[in-house]
Amino acid sequence: MSLPSYDSRGPFPHTRLRRLRRHAWSRDLVREHRLSAADLIWPVFVCEGSGQREPIASMPGVERLSVDLLPAAAARAAGLGIPAIAIFPATPPDKKTDDAREAFNAENLICRATRAVKQEVGDALGVVADVALDPYSSHGQDGLVEDGYVVNDETLDALTRQAVVQAQAGCDVIAPSDMMDGRVGRIRHALDEAGFDRVLIMSYAAKYASAFYGPFRDAVGSAGALGTGDKRTYQMDPANTDEALHEVALDLAEGADMVMVKPGMPYLDIVSRVKQQFRAPTYAYQVSGEYAMLSAAIGNGWLDRQKAVLESLVAFKRAGADGVLTYFAVEAAEWLREH
Repeated sequence: MSLPSYDSRGPFPHTRLRRLRRHAWSRDLVREHRLSAADLIWPVFVCEGSGQREPIASMPGVERLSVDLLPAAAARAAGLGIPAIAIFPATPPDKKTDDAREAFNAENLICRATRAVKQEVGDALGVVADVALDPYSSHGQDGLVEDGYVVNDETLDALTRQAVVQAQAGCDVIAPSDMMDGRVGRIRHALDEAGFDRVLIMSYAAKYASAFYGPFRDAVGSAGALGTGDKRTYQMDPANTDEALHEVALDLAEGADMVMVKPGMPYLDIVSRVKQQFRAPTYAYQVSGEYAMLSAAIGNGWLDRQKAVLESLVAFKRAGADGVLTYFAVEAAEWLREH
């Protein structure tokens, strides 16, 4: 970018960028990026029982809802213009096993929740279903474990069964978050073979082994199962950026319709590189740790809730994200409607 030239004989400076910032209307006129409810996906947690609302201590304001309460919440989101929700199950401990077989039980929490939501809202709201084994495994890992190692190809068999069961329940988007090699291609093939060729795949293409997932693991009950274990043998090293492009390229080649970067704000550079490189539908997840940090600062009166949240969401758009998964989705949609 060349620097503006100035005529020393005239008023200094000729170019005054503050002129465009003087009025609200002029700021609106030249705004480069805009946030709307249509940019948001709302992650929700479901639990067993009836009439249950279970607060999540590490995520103030977020609750696990029993399946019977979820349809009303989904209808509210649809009414605000939010295009999709992502459902995550808090599987009871007695249903967690080493082989995570509850993941492909057609009557598991996520399948019942999906059917209930689709019965309530139909196609007015998309349902995104997470594909990974950690909510169902007794060891808290996203895949099957043999001799202390999370095995790849054996896990793919379980993931494809899980994806087909979720598609049968009526989900619109399969979102594999496991980070096993080759899972997008296997899931795409399995869905097509089962007659679900119109079901989308949103891959967690660049999912990092991050410290920002702690509250989420509390919410789905996998933190205790994982214990002192970690997921660094399959989730990405936070120090790597080129590797993210490799992962995204593979997932797109295997049939992913959309790709995601996770976590969000600490990885906006990855979002930007992915969007610039591939020009594919690109999403980011403002994860539980990000939500918890903002909520803590807001709760202490250090940040203005509305201003801080909306600014954080605009940052995703500025980096190139087409949409954001955020626990603030309903609040943000309400604020945007007011404006």
